[in-house]
Amino acid sequence: MFSEPQADTRTLIDLTALNWPSIEATEQGLSVGATCTFAELYAYAADSPHPAALLFAQCCRALWGSFKIWNAATIGGNLCLALPASPMAALAVALDGECTIWRPDGTDRQIAAVDLITGPGRTCLAPGEILRSLLLPATTLRARTAFRQASLTEEGRSATLLIGRAADEEFVLTITAATRRPLNLRFTTVPDDATLLRTLDSDVETAGSWYDDVHGAPDWRRHMTRRYALDIVCELYGA
Repeated sequence: MFSEPQADTRTLIDLTALNWPSIEATEQGLSVGATCTFAELYAYAADSPHPAALLFAQCCRALWGSFKIWNAATIGGNLCLALPASPMAALAVALDGECTIWRPDGTDRQIAAVDLITGPGRTCLAPGEILRSLLLPATTLRARTAFRQASLTEEGRSATLLIGRAADEEFVLTITAATRRPLNLRFTTVPDDATLLRTLDSDVETAGSWYDDVHGAPDWRRHMTRRYALDIVCELYGA
């Protein structure tokens, strides 16, 4: 609510008063409540048995802010603000998260995290709908991951943020901050350099080209994204 102008907002509802559980382990994976704070997620990462929990801490640190911000900023708020640099969008999409949405009529619906954000400041939520929780599947929590992030300044907003995930039969590369919405690139085999870069450029162009704002020029974002994509493949596969 305080990181960007909210000129159209007329009414606020304090969802934290509903006392939703922050993080719950289930047979399906981890259910993260929309009101879970950055501080709670970061603390959970320290003792989590899941290999991919390292991403929790890395994505939390990608939101530069004081302890006051970490104790107030929520996972759901960061997702629904839908900034290209949203680190929680990167986390949710990279781990194939599934969002539970509450509807005004009392029903709910599920949507893949990669489809939640449709553009800068825009989501697929209809009027009156509320993000209730984010499910991170057990299968992706067991995966090996690699993280890369760049900003124009040491403590600036992310200009590109990439996460790679290595599974037995799939390599997934998630791109955020440099693009207008989160993207997932999926490969059934480890891609060579040319295939990786060609697919990356093609998918970004299809999604609306590279993002352009004061936090980074499109050509620089593209350069850093391509460089980090190659780094991630090398880290995960030693290629």
